[in-house]
Amino acid sequence: MHGLTPRLLGTVALICGSAPAFAQDASHEIVVTAPGGDFDLDEAQGVGAAEIAGSGRPDLFHALSRSVPGLSLQEAQSNRFQPNLVYRGFTASPLQGQAQGLAAYLDGARFNQPFGDTVQFDLLPQAAIERLDLLHASPVYGLNALGGAITIETKTGKTAPGLSGSATLGSYGESEATGEAGWSAGRWSAYLAVDHTHDDGWRRFSRSTLTNGFADLGWDGDKGGVHLKLVGADTNLTGNGSAPVDLLKADYRAVFTWPDQTHNRFGRASLHPWLALGPHTRMEASLYWQHLSQRTLNGDAADIAACEDDPGLMCLAAADDSEALLRDTAGATVPDGLSGDPYGVLNRSRTRSAAGGVLAQLIDRRPLGSGENVFVLGASYDGSMTRFASSTELGALTAERGVDGLGPIIDQPDGAISPVSLNARTGYTGLFLSDRLPLTEVVSAEIGMRWNDEAIHLRDRLGTALNGDHSFRRLDPGIEFDWQLSQKAAVHAGYSEASRAPTPVELSCADETAPCSLTNFFVGDPPLTQVVAHSVDIGGQGAFGPFQWLVAAYRTTSSNDIQFVSAGVRGRAFFRNVGRTRRQGVEATLGYRSGPWTVRAGYAFTDANFRTPFTLNSPDNPSADDDGQMTVGAGDRLPGIPRHRALLSADYRPGAWSIGADVQAATGQYLFGDEANLQPRTGGYVIANLRASAKAIGPLRLFGEISNVFDRRYATYGTFAETDQVYLREAPGASDPRSLSPGAPRRFMAGVSAEF
Repeated sequence: MHGLTPRLLGTVALICGSAPAFAQDASHEIVVTAPGGDFDLDEAQGVGAAEIAGSGRPDLFHALSRSVPGLSLQEAQSNRFQPNLVYRGFTASPLQGQAQGLAAYLDGARFNQPFGDTVQFDLLPQAAIERLDLLHASPVYGLNALGGAITIETKTGKTAPGLSGSATLGSYGESEATGEAGWSAGRWSAYLAVDHTHDDGWRRFSRSTLTNGFADLGWDGDKGGVHLKLVGADTNLTGNGSAPVDLLKADYRAVFTWPDQTHNRFGRASLHPWLALGPHTRMEASLYWQHLSQRTLNGDAADIAACEDDPGLMCLAAADDSEALLRDTAGATVPDGLSGDPYGVLNRSRTRSAAGGVLAQLIDRRPLGSGENVFVLGASYDGSMTRFASSTELGALTAERGVDGLGPIIDQPDGAISPVSLNARTGYTGLFLSDRLPLTEVVSAEIGMRWNDEAIHLRDRLGTALNGDHSFRRLDPGIEFDWQLSQKAAVHAGYSEASRAPTPVELSCADETAPCSLTNFFVGDPPLTQVVAHSVDIGGQGAFGPFQWLVAAYRTTSSNDIQFVSAGVRGRAFFRNVGRTRRQGVEATLGYRSGPWTVRAGYAFTDANFRTPFTLNSPDNPSADDDGQMTVGAGDRLPGIPRHRALLSADYRPGAWSIGADVQAATGQYLFGDEANLQPRTGGYVIANLRASAKAIGPLRLFGEISNVFDRRYATYGTFAETDQVYLREAPGASDPRSLSPGAPRRFMAGVSAEF
């Protein structure tokens, strides 16, 4: 991993030496949450610890989905611990094939994993989250903040004192135990959270187990403080993804092929110091080091069968029906050993990534004119070293569509399927400033700017095909005007630019002639261009009586957007720039809080479309031409994004007991592989959830929840799959190539919690 660059050290030294050392009264804890401090935080949408635990146990994703109308959860893996979080049409996902358009920060330090900029919430104990906020686009938030940023603030002994815990049992073998302990005395505080979850999964062969831990030790004085935070995780997740619609009609719990497992081991240590430099000025920082070890095992169908010209040997078919002899790592042809039974493949990968970095910023608050000026100057550096390896083993597809390995490792001379071993080294440097400048008593301007410098070095450990050195640089500006209409109402309008560099994953898999597996393989190395997003945002928020309101309209146009598109070999794909895309929409939320009642209603309209025509492969789409291709036109909508989403949530808490419900509705979305919008969308849906709790004996409280009360069948993700060559005993004669990730059926959960 890179050391700190001289430019970063020089900038930090300049910041530290630029302010006089005066006393500052700071009786509260200070931990960085994001670059720029509280820049744009007044317009954020999010959830706090009470909302996350609203059902009786920590459940971050349910809290977000019932609170933020512009956010949707795309369950591509049909695993509740691995959703794609889609906000304003941009995605934060744990999956490598997704374009990552949201920056994520954990206590001020970057949380996008370095190899593919993925965001993996399974690595955090949800009980330890004090608050999660979604911020609209700003250059200050750095790489990936095309559509905005996710900031996660964790608990401390002062924000969460005492002892608490919960134990839960639920449908389909679900069990969870969570414990928290917080302590503070004078300037010292300590906090600990542990969580263990097991879920057999409501779909077949879908077991998941997660063990997570978090600790915080802090010292906070009048002129400075420091917090040490530790995160550990061991998660074993099964996400068997989409299945053909005919198969789901016959058996809603069925999976298409299996296994599909991801095993993560993660450790992270971070240090968060702050120091008062004067009556108006302080210095704060976040330093972190982390290590992620990830193993994947994916069983898939494949276009592998006995050769037409030589039935004794195996051949790999392409989308145009051409055949190539199947070869192993020794270059030998592979004989047919199944006598007509179907073949599959086992895709394996291993990723070991070490990363570290620092974010340091000076914050100066002082009276200026008729208001307060808040100036932030900062720098960040994030470096990583990743070792990645993958292989594809020939396998036999069983009657239940599991894949049993047969031994040969496939290595095609043309690179269509071959082993990969890669070292990737990254170094990302950022210099940023922001200034909240009062112009009049009621009008202020927020000015932001950031310089990004990214370096990515790839080295092939099996040859030279993957070698490459890439650098990307850009200055991103932004400005917003805020008008305080009254003490309880304000409006804003702003423009910003943000950018992201292609990740090592994308740079390593950008060649159509050497595509990668849809399950995490990377080969080839042509150049990709960085993505630049131009955003306009207007809106307002406020309160009147017991009501709170928020409304926003936005438009983001991205140039050189990167998409993961299908290749000519089935099950393989590659990254490419597809020109311009646009995401625009409106969000509105109305909340009511009075006495025991809390009610929230929200609506979001999201229009996400391509602005540049291009041609792509989609061999399983019935609307593709004879070569398996289709033309995407300007105005065609991006797949996977519902155009309309609405929510209604209500809770009644008179004291000793509580009851609550929420209803979430969304329209259908186009399937991935149907970027030309030629096939039917997934169906729209309305689902309802109920929750209740009651005080029991002493500190004990009983709680329960019913999700999807009316047992609706719905899908939040869809694509295409070939079915005519795969044995489907539950659905003989299946021919519909549409493949959906089904939403969970009705589920019950009950538990007990305690607070001391």
